[in-house]
Amino acid sequence: MAPAADRQGYWGPPTSTLDWCEENYAVTWYIAEFWNTVSNLIMIIPPVFGAIQSVRDGLEKRYIASYLALTVVGMGSWCFHMTLKYEMQLLDELPMIYSCCIFVYCMFECFKTKSSVNYHLLFTLVLFSLIVTTVYLKVKEPIFHQVIFKILHSCHPTEEFCFELPLRAADWPWVYPWLRGLGYTSLGIFLMGFLLWNIDNIFCDSLRNFRKKVPPIIGVTTQFHAWWHILTGLGSYLHILFSLYTRTLYLRYRPKVKFLFGIWPVILFEPLRKH
Repeated sequence: MAPAADRQGYWGPPTSTLDWCEENYAVTWYIAEFWNTVSNLIMIIPPVFGAIQSVRDGLEKRYIASYLALTVVGMGSWCFHMTLKYEMQLLDELPMIYSCCIFVYCMFECFKTKSSVNYHLLFTLVLFSLIVTTVYLKVKEPIFHQVIFKILHSCHPTEEFCFELPLRAADWPWVYPWLRGLGYTSLGIFLMGFLLWNIDNIFCDSLRNFRKKVPPIIGVTTQFHAWWHILTGLGSYLHILFSLYTRTLYLRYRPKVKFLFGIWPVILFEPLRKH
């Protein structure tokens, strides 16, 4: 966390229960944590295009909701780091819980009939979200939120779990390299972000002292909370692709991962032709 002494800016003194390691209002008077703010673009723009493409492809609403939920997390995080206000902190943290619940639902429903609704799981996740929201608004303890967030992530089925389920496309060996690669890449990127998040918290004083001694272009690379946004944003996006890939494969489509501009992964698919 950030040391107590920080400059003031447009949004006034912080009212949030958290203030991260990036120096406040160091880049511009209008944004409290500049790099922690702009790094959220990866969670805002790509998922919007993913949601639009999902609508065009006629995919199930759960995947449209997944993309939009990630966008809402990015927008809430943008507002939080820009202002360091408590209300904006809630706009960041609570959607993190809700989006994780959507991801959990999608993963557990990968191998069900098309357009089916698991009302029991849906009710459980909604009730869980309401309870967490109520408790968090009462206790206002960030550790509570962080523990719940980690619990939800541990509830995601592992890639091995998905492989063991009765996948109808088991006779299509060409799918497995992409499926396995998507799953492990998503998990690895997310864990790397989590590692940098912890380094940013634990060694904040050392990181700030280092940034004072080096050119700004080098110092910005040590904004590890911003890297947390980038890596978890990418990891979450890949997790949606993994779930979507598995789901469309089960529904007898031929999903393929393509890279826009040779960099950004998207899924394109077409119905499997019957012989």
